Amino acid sequence: MDNLTPTKLALISRRAREDSKLRFTSLAHLLNAEFLGECYRSLGKEKAVGIDGKSWHEYGEHLDENLEDLVGRLKAKRYKPLPARRVYIPKNDKEKRPLGLPAIEDKIVQKGIARILEAIYEADFMDCLYGFRPNRSCHQALKVLNDTIMFKPVSYVIEADIKGFFDNVSHDWMMKFLSVRIHDSSLLLLIRRFLKAGYMESGMLVRTEQGTPQGGNLSPVLANIFLHYVLDLWFDRRVRPQVRGQCYLVRYADDFVCMVQYSRSAREVEEMLRERFAKFGLKLHPEKTRTISFGRYERQNAQRQGRKSNTFDFLGFTHFCGFSRKGTFLLGRKTSRKKFRKACKQMNDWLRRIHGVMRIEDIWPVLSAKLRGHYNYYGVSGNTRMIVRFGYVTIRAVIKWLNRRSQRKSFTWKKFNAYLYRYRLPRPRIVHNLYQPLPTIEID
Repeated sequence: MDNLTPTKLALISRRAREDSKLRFTSLAHLLNAEFLGECYRSLGKEKAVGIDGKSWHEYGEHLDENLEDLVGRLKAKRYKPLPARRVYIPKNDKEKRPLGLPAIEDKIVQKGIARILEAIYEADFMDCLYGFRPNRSCHQALKVLNDTIMFKPVSYVIEADIKGFFDNVSHDWMMKFLSVRIHDSSLLLLIRRFLKAGYMESGMLVRTEQGTPQGGNLSPVLANIFLHYVLDLWFDRRVRPQVRGQCYLVRYADDFVCMVQYSRSAREVEEMLRERFAKFGLKLHPEKTRTISFGRYERQNAQRQGRKSNTFDFLGFTHFCGFSRKGTFLLGRKTSRKKFRKACKQMNDWLRRIHGVMRIEDIWPVLSAKLRGHYNYYGVSGNTRMIVRFGYVTIRAVIKWLNRRSQRKSFTWKKFNAYLYRYRLPRPRIVHNLYQPLPTIEID
């Protein structure tokens, strides 16, 4: 049987664009076997398993039977998500970030729901949002941030951090926001069950009364929907018309930056943000949220006041006020110290783990992929020095660990450079030119 769901999703997207007040009443039926089969095939094949212990490959051995049983339970409303398996990944040198690993069947259903929600809400999301949207990326967010500070009357930046956002999202408010566009009780019930599924930690079941299922396919789109109503829409309709002067917002998932023209307006906006988030049970981090002077006159003002120029971090980059070769104002950026140290530590830890385990000819393709991934993200205009430095630190770590294998087969720098000449590694390069115009985003 042909899968008609993608065609229906395209129709839903068109109707959502044409009528911003339309509520969709029949959506759960889209989660049919053919559509869920597509969702299954789009999942990562080698991802970690949930508490069911079933891998992507094992589920696929009897895919048709499994999907038929899954759809039957969905239709009868007997499907209940399993608790996620909670693990912790490094956040920085001191902290760890909790992550939930859903069961394979829950991943499939989450993927299907996420695609349905994206079809509806992509028409509603504001231009300031760049995270987890089709045809949008973090580098586009950096580009818009660059152009706003460079060419708009911006003198102040509000660097904001929502404290524990994904763990503190209100389930009641989330369901109210979803009901603005969705009037399908079956789909809403399914989403609520995912929110309440909880997680397993140290053999104990922990029920969740707030927060979104981090680690699954559903969490990013739910976060975008929640902050669309709490922040983006409110900022556009209430904050901008109310404050004096220009103000702008750029958001990527739960990370956002506000750029304001006047000092008094910036203080007002920060206070309004704190009150707004408190209304929905969220808090701005008291230490990581701040208003700073920033813009084309920041360096002159800092020199006159006898202080260092202000900087701020966004999406892994430290932004600072600089000058071009012609002496004009230029927004500079470099890999943030925290992200650079984390990347170097991860590379060194990987080299230590594979030391004496992998052959050098097997190491090289993986090492090349890791370097390429770093350059593809951090290779942006103005950051040449930091990506070259990362490449240099990596090469030094590689030769250190290779030389620990055997004293007889140790590399000198001369021998190692000759080896690099023959078996080349990716070279640091600027991948994203933030000084070129953004491509036009077309919406079907």
